[in-house]
Amino acid sequence: MDELSHASIQSGVYSATRKVTACKHLDVDAMIAAIEDIRAKDTKNGILVVTESLFSMDSDTPDLAKLQASCRNLNAILMVDAAHDLGCLGPDGRGHIGMQKMLGKIDLVMGSFSKTFASNGGFLAMHKRSVRHFMKFYSGPHTFSNAISPVQCAVVSKVLEIVKSDLGQQLRNDLLTAVDALRDEFNNLDIKCMGNPSAIVPVPVGSEATARIASWLMFQRGVLANLVEFPAVRARCARFRMQVMSSHTPEQTRAAAKVVAACIDEARDIANSIKE
Repeated sequence: MDELSHASIQSGVYSATRKVTACKHLDVDAMIAAIEDIRAKDTKNGILVVTESLFSMDSDTPDLAKLQASCRNLNAILMVDAAHDLGCLGPDGRGHIGMQKMLGKIDLVMGSFSKTFASNGGFLAMHKRSVRHFMKFYSGPHTFSNAISPVQCAVVSKVLEIVKSDLGQQLRNDLLTAVDALRDEFNNLDIKCMGNPSAIVPVPVGSEATARIASWLMFQRGVLANLVEFPAVRARCARFRMQVMSSHTPEQTRAAAKVVAACIDEARDIANSIKE
């Protein structure tokens, strides 16, 4: 699996098996080499390759076509988590799977209804009925948990309607307009946002001390952003994860960028003075 796979994915993986190989982030060639190495030692057992269509801490995405083709050639199964881009990116809200023209071509697609769908629960989509039966009888979390409530099902169903509608496309357009304005303003302020345009805009800070001080300053000035630090990311790789909505205007996001940039600069000065 990708070394930066979401913590929930890693928990699931390690609860299923200890035979896990973590590969360099987004490095498809490293993933292929790992599969080939496993296949050279074990020609019988299955290999499950796990990645995400949009990584939530870095807002970046793998080459899904190359990865899926390689898995087919090496008799491995690819599972892609589409939790963070499904509904809010791409044609008809199909995320990077749709944008990379891989709809219906990925072996297994999983996702959560807690993001765009504003509900609970999730899904696993597959081509083979045998996979569904296997999950039904051999997945402990599935077998020993309750179904999502009728209300949650209704919410998800309605959101799906919106996602596929003209309104859904307009909301996605509004979202990307706000995202582009935010990223452009950060760039104007000499702050390079991580990854690609999405509802998640990671703003790198580095020092945990600086990030914590900046977080407090930002809150005092009316900007609330998620602070992400170790162990959610590597030590001294703290960042703010700006989460943009379609209801945000370009004016609001540009103003927020100015506040964030000023607070980070001020926080660095404070952190440095404390060290001295």
